[in-house]
Amino acid sequence: METHKVKSVTISKKPGGTEDSFRTAFIGLFDVNNPHLKAKAPFKVLEFKNVEKVRLHDLRNVSFYLVGNDLVINNLIEVNFEEKKNILTLTGKQDLPK
Repeated sequence: METHKVKSVTISKKPGGTEDSFRTAFIGLFDVNNPHLKAKAPFKVLEFKNVEKVRLHDLRNVSFYLVGNDLVINNLIEVNFEEKKNILTLTGKQDLPK
């Protein structure tokens, strides 16, 4: 399991592939919330190949942006990535506003 100290992440898929094939998932790691609004580049990008689906466990502040087809998870303290049998699972700790 990989653990990263971050403020937010974006989850995207690499373009291309066929309807019946698994895809490559791109995870952008950021030190600010809502990086898409600030045109902020990630300080690191993780690439996971042959992913069927991405699961989010115990994360509550998650937004799906239809314009870019990305998921954004804000208010993170840390995020963990575990890959098993074509399934990428994200868990983490969030500091949610009250």
